[in-house]
Amino acid sequence: MTDAQTDPTAATAADPQSTAERAYQHVRTRLLDGSWPGGTLLSEGVVAIELGLSRTPVREAFLRLQSEGFLRLYPKRGAQVVPIAPGEARNVLAARVLFERAAVDTLAERGPAALTAAAAELRAACERRDPHPVEAGRHFHLTLLRVAGNPVLTSLYETLWDRQIRISAAATATSEHAAEDHAEHLALADALAVPDPELARALVSAHADSLLARIG
Repeated sequence: MTDAQTDPTAATAADPQSTAERAYQHVRTRLLDGSWPGGTLLSEGVVAIELGLSRTPVREAFLRLQSEGFLRLYPKRGAQVVPIAPGEARNVLAARVLFERAAVDTLAERGPAALTAAAAELRAACERRDPHPVEAGRHFHLTLLRVAGNPVLTSLYETLWDRQIRISAAATATSEHAAEDHAEHLALADALAVPDPELARALVSAHADSLLARIG
């Protein structure tokens, strides 16, 4: 057994990138599953002890999460989980609806074959049940944008999802909410399979309204 396997400090020195990524994934997961709601004050030292790491990779993880809008850092105090601002969820979801309706319209212009092909990909995305409902949702919605075939819109939409993540975490916080999210994804795929683009457009809006209602 190597020193890196027995000594957390040695592991940090041997592979700082992997330990920073480990700290990042740990904190991000707890932010997404609601363990640390908005307003929670986090300590580098406490997280480092939880993971058996030095403070350096935890600090790197905190900096990364601050750049993504999850945390606000305070020197010598730690990091605060940024609450979802009033109106932020509504604004982000409204933008998402515009992108997704544009994707449905693009597919509809190409005809029934394009719609049914998209439906097959979306059903496959639904079957790829990621253990975390936020990541499952991200995969599903990015699949819709990708199959529409506009890489510029897809890239912009992916950036929007970086802001959507915290909203989706709040909206899929329980197993019941996650099941509801999955059912709404399947309904959208089924509408495209018919194909019925008008129904698909309506379901895009209804899904956003449902997410908004779940987070209050």
